[in-house]
Amino acid sequence: MAELRRLLVVVDMQHDFVDGALGTPEAVRILPAVRTLVEEWRGDVAYTQDTHGADYAATQEGKFLPVPHCIQGTYGWEIVPELRTGKSARIFEKGTFGSVALAEYAREYDEVALCGVCTDICVVSNALLIKAFSPEAAIYCVADACAGTSPAAHEAALATMRCCQVQTVSSAHLLIR
Repeated sequence: MAELRRLLVVVDMQHDFVDGALGTPEAVRILPAVRTLVEEWRGDVAYTQDTHGADYAATQEGKFLPVPHCIQGTYGWEIVPELRTGKSARIFEKGTFGSVALAEYAREYDEVALCGVCTDICVVSNALLIKAFSPEAAIYCVADACAGTSPAAHEAALATMRCCQVQTVSSAHLLIR
């Protein structure tokens, strides 16, 4: 039997979502769990990197969320140093909540696990895109390694993903496999 191809997707763990403009205590709290996943993951790793330009305020997103964040080349745009483990990883810069390029890339994998922020925006968007592009792959959301815009929004996003056949699991469950 062939070995399963596994991909860990670390969603938007950038300064502006952890300790910057849109940071939350929950995002800071998940850092150790996300780092452990990256370090111990048996498979490939990819990061998404929310990427906006100086014209952010004029964009559709900027009109709904008037907080400039993840402006390319700024400190807030950078992936937090706690996750720079030296492990080889692919980075997908994205100007929208979900990355079609990531979903296309994920087609090569039997299992895809997602962690990061925000559960209720970019994590769920990427999980559902990947599920749409790879309907037969096992897709997981690592609940204890994700943070939403609020605890209630996090729980609602997990429920939405379960309805769409994205399994919610703990990091311990994935790492023992």
